[in-house]
Order: sequence, then C-alpha cells, then structure tokens
Amino acid sequence: MTDASSPRQGFSRWVRGGGLSTLLFFIPVLVSFGLFSWWPILRSLLLSLQRTNFLTSEWVGLDNFARVLKDPLLLTAASNTLWFSVLAFVIGFPVPVLLAVFIAELRRARKLASVLVYVPVIFPPVVAVLLWKAFFDPSPQGVFNSILGWFHLGPVPWLNNGDLAMPSIVLQATWASFGTATIIYLATLMGIQTELYDAAESDGAGALRRFWHITLPQMRTVLLVMFLLQVIGTFQVFTEPYIMTNGGPENRTITVLMLIYRYAFISGDYGRATALSILLALVLAALSAVYLRATRGWSTS
Repeated sequence: MTDASSPRQGFSRWVRGGGLSTLLFFIPVLVSFGLFSWWPILRSLLLSLQRTNFLTSEWVGLDNFARVLKDPLLLTAASNTLWFSVLAFVIGFPVPVLLAVFIAELRRARKLASVLVYVPVIFPPVVAVLLWKAFFDPSPQGVFNSILGWFHLGPVPWLNNGDLAMPSIVLQATWASFGTATIIYLATLMGIQTELYDAAESDGAGALRRFWHITLPQMRTVLLVMFLLQVIGTFQVFTEPYIMTNGGPENRTITVLMLIYRYAFISGDYGRATALSILLALVLAALSAVYLRATRGWSTS
C-alpha cells in the first residue's frame, strides 16, 4: 500500500510545489522551439532527398548529395571558407583578447573604453559592410587609397584583387564583431582575483609574465569556447563576401553559404541547397565533437 501510494504522494507534492504551473509556462517554449527550430531541421532532411521547387516534388534519394559532391565549385567554396577561417583566427582572434587586457588596466576610462569598443557591434551588418565597401573603393578617392596617397602609394584595387579581396573581407568582419568578444573577455578578466597579480608582482614578475602565467590560464575555458564559436561562425560567413564582392573576383571569395544561396535562389535547386546545408552541419558537428574531446582536459586542468 505504501509503495502504491508513493508515486501519488510524490505527484501531489510536485503539484503543490508549483510543478504544474511551471510546466504550463514551459509548454509554449517547447512548442515554439519545436516549431521554429526542430521542425525546419526535420523538414530540411526531407528536402535534401527531393528535387523540388516547392510546387512539385520528386523523390531522388541521395542524388542531391552526389550532385553537390561532384560540383567543381564546391572545392573552391570550401577552400575559400577555410582560408577565411584561418585569416579570421590570425587577425581577429588575438585582437579582442589584447583589447580586453588593455581596457582592464584602465581605471577611470574603463567604462568609456568598453562602450567605444562595442560601438561597431551596434551597426546593422549590411550598413557596416556597405560602409567598408566604400572605404575599399579602388579609385584614388577611396578612403584607404587616399591614406596610401599621403605616402605616394597606391591606388590599390582592394576588392578587385584576388589576393587582397579575402583579407579585406576578414578585416571588415573583424571590425564588426570584435566588440562582443572583447566584452566577454573583459568580464572574465574582472573576475580574476587581484591577489594573484599582487603576489606575482611582489615576486618580480613583469607584465608579460603575469599575462602568460596568470591571465591566459584564468581565461583558458572562455578562450576555448570562444574559439569554437568563431570557427562555427566563420564557416557560415555569407553577408560580407556577398555584399562586398559577390564571390569575386573569379570566385576567389565565394563561400559555402554563398554556394548554398546560389543553388537555392539562382538555380532554384532547393534540394541540392538543402543537401549542402546538411553536409556543412555534419562537418561542423564533427569538428565540434573532435575539438571538445581534444580540449576536454585543457579546460579542467
């Protein structure tokens, strides 16, 4: 009798403790998440197996995946995306770390510096890209070319040169996004115990040694997470190359997401676009799993 009534008593305690009202509040969240997150994912799995224009559909199995893998432009888009990620890591990853360390050393101007460093994030992405596209104007009147002209250099065809186009895009993307990372790193730095720096300074450690032996180890977990998020974000770059170069010159800046866009909205091949989207998701999932497994000990040591 006691065993039979225990579940009922437990349920009654759960209801009296507000469990039912919590569930009622939670149901709309579950429905919204399922409708706008999981249903599109399931729908994309079905679309990847079809040849469709959303008016008529034909089941083709894995043919969409085979056609994507046979597309010679896929290797170009993948290599360009990888090159963008490498440049974004080399150029963009250290910048917010160094800025956060610099701002943390400020006293009176720390709040002002935090606001200023976040200003680029406030700009709408399209507006920011168009602004920088004007800066990269290849004519002598362009902003950057005007600066080069002061030193009797240039003009440089920034976005029309295959070797300079991608670094130019990375420079703009770094400017537009480093503010968020800087604020996150700054919050992490503010949580480091000042006693650690005081002890190191009393032992004669200079600024560089304090940064290497105290700051970086204390930021290790955040750095690992931010690096993974940057990899995922850079592999999905679209807005910057689409607006600034439209994939040119000679497909030197076309990315995987731009290729997906061309499949869907230029060729009207939604099945192939969905298939490539799923392949990209699988690659990112695999990279994330390998990365998290490889760095599991680093974040806890």
